[in-house]
Formats: sequence, structure tokens, C-alpha cells
Amino acid sequence: MLFTKVPRYHIYISSLITLAICAGVYFFFVKKNNTTQVAATTTGQTCDVNVARIKGTKFTKPLLYAEPSSEAEYLLPLKQNLQDIISGFKDNGTISSASVYIRSFKDAQWLSINNDEKFSPGSLMKVPELIAYYKMEEKNPGFLNKPVKYDHQLVPAAHRYVNFESKHIVVGQTYTIKDLLYYMIVYSDNDATMLLNSMIDKDIFTQVFTDAGLPVPDYTSNDYPITAREFSVFMKELYNSSYLSSKASEDCLTLMNQCKFKEGLIAGLPKDVLVVNKFGESGPSNFPDLGESAVVYINDKAYLITVFVRGKDIKKMPVVLSHISTAAYKYMSR
Repeated sequence: MLFTKVPRYHIYISSLITLAICAGVYFFFVKKNNTTQVAATTTGQTCDVNVARIKGTKFTKPLLYAEPSSEAEYLLPLKQNLQDIISGFKDNGTISSASVYIRSFKDAQWLSINNDEKFSPGSLMKVPELIAYYKMEEKNPGFLNKPVKYDHQLVPAAHRYVNFESKHIVVGQTYTIKDLLYYMIVYSDNDATMLLNSMIDKDIFTQVFTDAGLPVPDYTSNDYPITAREFSVFMKELYNSSYLSSKASEDCLTLMNQCKFKEGLIAGLPKDVLVVNKFGESGPSNFPDLGESAVVYINDKAYLITVFVRGKDIKKMPVVLSHISTAAYKYMSR
């Protein structure tokens, strides 16, 4: 016979067992705090996954990024190498402290050194400003083509000097907002930045931070202390095209690919490697901070690296970024 009559209590027992298994699987993989447990690809162990989503919408919760909550074991040899490099530069007095965050976009694995120390980002804050302006463009198409006349000097003479600079906009000339963004990102021009600051929608700029889970900027302060890992959120958003449209994200990264600062992370890479980057210098002249963040592309893979260093002579500090970048590239490109 093809069918056999099964006692009813056997069906009840089988159903209860099935429900128990399903419940066990559910509570194993989905926790109350919305983190998810997955098997780590390199170790076979399980770890929580941090999931960041944009808030403020009624029905959708767009994904910003997702990554394991713990560092990848396969990156620990690289971490040890970088710690040795940092220790060497501390010993010779080039820097007093440093922080590093590296993330592979292929498998979302990451490492962090000195994860909790905050640094002054300086011109790195031009990245969230760039994102805010492209958000303004999304709300008002054509806005970036608006012409603006630069009719008087905005940056006080006492604050015009920076250690790593190139071109500036010229008083009396007219520029589109897109032109000003180009000067702000490619040349890190503070004159263009000040003009953009005067026109930015502060609500949108604030939202760029709060959507990323970061504190609201204090508009009465010239500083926004931030960790390497916290700043890296902006780079993740652009690479993943998870906050702006794909075209807007591509436009932002295209600008950053033209950044003229070559003394830091880029100096540690082969000449033919594709990279997008932005740097920032800040803090007192006798004890400044230097930071840089970049996405490095290796064939079908890419990784994010953000480095902050602090020391007495900022002119000597880019070499630290270069050595860290060289070690990271050699390891990540294997």
C-alpha cells in the first residue's frame, strides 16, 4: 500500500517537535536587538551582525550597511603588523597616538586599532558636507548648477594657512555650486568650503549625521571629535550607494578620486591602483591631528581604510599613513 494509517498522537508529537525546532532556529538567528548571528566564513564560529538602517521613514528602512560586530580573525596578523608600525613611529617621536579602521567590502570583515580614541577630522568633514549637498540636489534637481558669485573673502587671514593646500577660488569670480564642491574636495579649498557653508541646509546636514547614527554637529564649535570607525560610515554610504542615488554616489567618489593630497595613504600604494580619498588636518599647530580615509580598489575587490594620527610636527606625519597603507595593501591584495 502507498499510504499507511498513522496514529493521531504521532502527528501531534511530530508537530510539536517541528515547532520546537523552528523556534530554536528563530531565536538562534534573530535576536531581540535586531542583530543577526551568522557563521564567520573564516572560523566557523558565530557572531552578531550590526545592521544600520536609515530612520525617519514610515514604511521603508533602507539599509546603510551590515557587518559583524567582532573583528575578523584572518585580519589579526595585519593588525599586529600595523600595531608594530605604529609603535615604531611612537618610539621615534613622529606621532604620539594613532587609530586605524580597515574594512573589506567583499566580505564585510574589519579590524580596528585604538577604536575609541577621538580625533579632530578637519577637512574630512567636507565629505558629509558633500553628501548633504547631493541630498539637496535630490530634493531640488538642478540646484548644483546654480551660479554663485564669490564677492568677498570669507576665511579670516589668520585661518587661511594650512599645511597641505593647492588651489583656491578667486574673489570676484562666479562659480556653480558644483564647481565649489570640486574645489572643496579636490583641492580642499577652505574658501570654497566657507562659501558652501553659508548656503547649506543645516537640517539636511544634521540629518546626514543622525541617519548615520552619529551625534548632531555643534554649529557653535569648530571641531567635531570622531573616531576612525565612526568617520568610515560616510565612506561606506558612498561605496554602497546606500544613502544617495547610484549616480550621486558615483559623482561624489569621482570627485574624491581627483583629490590632490598624495603624501599619505596614496603614497603607500602602487601607482596604477584605483583609489578615492580625502584627508584632513586640524588641532593646535604644536600638537595637530592628521587623518585620511580612502577606498582602495583591487580588481573585483575593494577595502576601506581610515587612519588618524596625532603628533608634534604635521609635516612628518604623512609617512606614518604611507607605511600603514603599504602594509594594508600588501595584506589585502594577497
